[in-house]
Amino acid sequence: MLLAEFEIFHSRPIAPTRRLALGRLLLPVEPTPGFGGILLGAVLAVHIAEVDEDFIPDLQRLLLEIERDSRVVQPRLRHRFQVDRHGLSYSTHRMMNIDESIEFEFQNNGTALQQSLGAIYALERLDIEIRKQLVPVMLRAMKWRGPIGPSFIEYLAGSKVSSVSALADPRAWALEILGFPGGTVKPGKRDIMARYRDSVRRVHPDQGGDELQASRLILDISEARRILLETL
Repeated sequence: MLLAEFEIFHSRPIAPTRRLALGRLLLPVEPTPGFGGILLGAVLAVHIAEVDEDFIPDLQRLLLEIERDSRVVQPRLRHRFQVDRHGLSYSTHRMMNIDESIEFEFQNNGTALQQSLGAIYALERLDIEIRKQLVPVMLRAMKWRGPIGPSFIEYLAGSKVSSVSALADPRAWALEILGFPGGTVKPGKRDIMARYRDSVRRVHPDQGGDELQASRLILDISEARRILLETL
């Protein structure tokens, strides 16, 4: 299942001019950072290491200008952003749900700088209030040096879980993990802590829980507790 997707149109390597445009944008961002914010951050993280280090400060400034809703002067980093896509090649980046696991598909037909700029300009298309929340996410993505997988998603989302259901609706996921009955809206702190203790006891190896899965289950239970307590 497709969770997020966007297209970057860009000049071909042999073209005398350097141009950028955007195509299809499917970037859900609720709750922040959402699947869209994670995909934008992933594209930036994947390509930033190959961008000339002299351009990094300008990319950071561009993100801050977008956060402030400032006018972006063109061209930026030797590329002109435009609406017309005629004569341009394109790259498509996707985030997929495969058996409740998140997979990324990066189709890079341009340079690392073009992909990085494209992700930032896609961010600019979003509502200003969303941009203010996502710019810090993008700045964090620029610092990532590692594989794009569960650890990256947790790092970017500020969570200890990376499942599709937890990212799509953290509160509903947390209620389910702690075993609250359907229809529960806002349990109290005492109920949350009681469910937390019961859940940890149930999955602990000393109480008959699966020893191989116990660590991950306890991590999920602890994260569910954190999510619910933060929304009291």
